[in-house]
Amino acid sequence: MGYPTRIQLINRKKSQQYYVNFPSAVAQAMDFKKSELFEWIITPDGKLILHRLGKKEKGEGVKKNTLHHPRKVRSDMGRS
Repeated sequence: MGYPTRIQLINRKKSQQYYVNFPSAVAQAMDFKKSELFEWIITPDGKLILHRLGKKEKGEGVKKNTLHHPRKVRSDMGRS
C-alpha cells in the first residue's frame, strides 16, 4: 500500500528548506526513534532510498563510529 506525501518548502531570506513528513503508519512500521540518523541516497534511476545509519538500542545513543559521511552524489544521476 502506498502513502501519498507532500513535499513542503520553507522559503527563507538566504535559503530554501524542503521537508518530507512520514505518515504515522510508515514511521511505526520503520520503528523510527526521535533523533535517529538517516541518509538519503539517490539512485541512478532517480529513486530515493532512506538508509538508517545506526539503530539506537534501548537507552543508548548512536555511536560515532557507526556513522557514515554523506555520499557525494554525481550531478548526472537520474538524467537521461
